[in-house]
Amino acid sequence: MTGPRGARSRAPRGTAKDRALGLLAVRWRSRQELERRLLQAGFQAEDVRSTVDGLLDAGLVDDDRFARELVRSHVTTRLSGDRAIKAALRQRGVSEVVQEQALRGAGEETERAAALASRRAPRMRGLSPEVAFRRLHGLLMRRGYGPGIARQAAREALQEVFGPVEEPDVDA
Repeated sequence: MTGPRGARSRAPRGTAKDRALGLLAVRWRSRQELERRLLQAGFQAEDVRSTVDGLLDAGLVDDDRFARELVRSHVTTRLSGDRAIKAALRQRGVSEVVQEQALRGAGEETERAAALASRRAPRMRGLSPEVAFRRLHGLLMRRGYGPGIARQAAREALQEVFGPVEEPDVDA
């Protein structure tokens, strides 16, 4: 019998615990993310539940720690905005309460936006100020910053490159 991708379906190799430990060896995972991966691997729901419960009891699965690590990564590496960080946490099944607690340690969102904009603005010297503004504003929005924060960070960073910048209508 073949599965959706044409591969033969078979019982998963090893135990759910072995697979879970292998997944956790790569990086921290939320409880829901780990459960989903084990179920996708073909393990029975009861085995998955008992395995994840055991890993929770052992401290190897911890949504609070996972959320803090994900926030740290998004803040230091990607300079993501709060919206993007919350979306990443929500996608991995982290509760609202844990999301809010983890974001408290993220620092000021306006400072992250300014740092990202300052890093990217010099690359836009060959563009017109209006085009540079739209591109930088768009980048900041895609990284999860709100419109006001993105507009301010783009304007300030581009003033360093071009001098005073006219803001084009980015909402159109």
